[in-house]
Amino acid sequence: MTLNMFTASQIVALHDQSTERWHQDPGWLGPEDQTAWLRLVLFQHRANFDLWHVEDEARTPEATDAQIAGVKRRVDETNQRRNDLAEELDRTLLEWLATRGLPNAEAPLHSESPGLIVDRLSILALKIYHTRQETLRTEAPEGHAERNIERLGVLEEQRADLAACLDALWQQTLAGAKRFKLYRQLKMYNDPSLNPAVYQKLARE
Repeated sequence: MTLNMFTASQIVALHDQSTERWHQDPGWLGPEDQTAWLRLVLFQHRANFDLWHVEDEARTPEATDAQIAGVKRRVDETNQRRNDLAEELDRTLLEWLATRGLPNAEAPLHSESPGLIVDRLSILALKIYHTRQETLRTEAPEGHAERNIERLGVLEEQRADLAACLDALWQQTLAGAKRFKLYRQLKMYNDPSLNPAVYQKLARE
């Protein structure tokens, strides 16, 4: 796997392409010629894509209590998958770097890892897609399109800034000028042994 030349623009393009395709064909598996790294990026983005739409279900006005409870469990499961895959992105990068004697242990530590930045780019891609859809709604109230065009500009600027930060971090890491670590999310709510609401109830039964 060659990662020294990966760029944020590849990730952003894949996020946009897959977001568009999944709204038309939920079973789309991604480009046939993608690398193993970009396929992992795709899987992580799919978790965010699924999470976005599951959370939409919970906000449906006619949703029953039972439906909301079911959605909440799916949110927890999907969010866990999202976080696991963000960690896997960092693990993959760090394993590749280790074969090259990197990251430089003496370099300043960056507070955010590439995997977490990719996760943020994924969320921004979804916000951009759905905000753009709002600009096209012909039945929306007056001023709705203009308000969302303004929001779209802000989101696109934020994504461009974040993508540039990812490129800078990766190039600095390759040059030995920066380092990053794998930051485990260590979610507690999905672990029955760590969630008081679960283990206290089990103890009473």
